[in-house]
Amino acid sequence: MHRRILVLHSGGMDSTVCLYAAHKAGNEVVSLGIDYGQRLRVEMMFAEKHCAALGVRRDVVQVKWNKPEREIPVNRSVLEMKASVSPAFLPGRNLSFLALATAHAAGVQADEVQIGLNCVDFSGYPDCTVEFFDAFKATLAIADPSLVVSAPLLNLSKRQIAEKARSLGLGEWDTWSCYRPQLKEGAVVPCHECDACRLHAHAWQKD
Repeated sequence: MHRRILVLHSGGMDSTVCLYAAHKAGNEVVSLGIDYGQRLRVEMMFAEKHCAALGVRRDVVQVKWNKPEREIPVNRSVLEMKASVSPAFLPGRNLSFLALATAHAAGVQADEVQIGLNCVDFSGYPDCTVEFFDAFKATLAIADPSLVVSAPLLNLSKRQIAEKARSLGLGEWDTWSCYRPQLKEGAVVPCHECDACRLHAHAWQKD
């Protein structure tokens, strides 16, 4: 059945996989970015590139936010990341993004909101868990029981998501995952040290 799906789309692998999968399934897709003055402008460029490639509508919500600086850990293993809450974690960030997305969904008359949360390899972020997502859906149901909110990748590992990306025609460097972009020879490149880079490398690692 033809549906209108709003995808919270940062330009990273997870949200881009959601975007491509929803589009491939024949849905009308709207990509939603949240511009809160983040340093990672490069991820917005990746999102725009994919929307242009698919012919997908791109909307951006502008949020004025003097975001607190957090420590970004480097050179940690996946096991270390899973052991405790990341020092980079900002409570309420995903909650705010989901709230904005569901409000925007009403404006564009979307049937469903999708977010690329996944918890298998990244439990250091409490707002990427099943418990968090179920609690949000329960709260939303009070305001709008008709709107579907889904996290299609929630119970997939990073390697399973990378495999899904391959099946959708995406390659390892077609999305942006780095928290600490570096300027090298006039180009913006990933640092290869932060948790996002290390998880990305883990996802695409060949056995």
